[in-house]
Amino acid sequence: MKKIILVAAVFVSALGFSQAKIEFKAKDNTVDYGNVSKNDDDGVRDFIFTNTGDAPLIITNVQSTCGCTVPTKPSAPIMPGKSDKISVKYNMNPGPIRKTITVETNATNYEGGRVSLKIKGEVVVKQEVNPLEKKKNILNEKS
Repeated sequence: MKKIILVAAVFVSALGFSQAKIEFKAKDNTVDYGNVSKNDDDGVRDFIFTNTGDAPLIITNVQSTCGCTVPTKPSAPIMPGKSDKISVKYNMNPGPIRKTITVETNATNYEGGRVSLKIKGEVVVKQEVNPLEKKKNILNEKS
């Protein structure tokens, strides 16, 4: 009986020391879109991460600062040593991109398990050449 109690106590104390830790691949937890065009880019980027702890990593919530950025998270726990991703879709409105995504987890390497992810860049409007203008300019050059 004493052996069973001792084994149970060791097991329970080992669980107490288990920790999930999240490490993102992106430098400073930031993804840079660069200069992109709405017509040429779908606005989706991935934040790749790894659970570097020794307990399952649980992502409980992912939210953006506005409706123009839609994040999606893994639904299942991420086991120790495994990687996964949080996808972010930006709506590609022309102008600068400066958005923050807050990730709530059970990770112990961030205060309260909250991690801030950032996206940055600029959506530019492509100058489209009117085919009629182009043809007109070619004709003028030949004269």
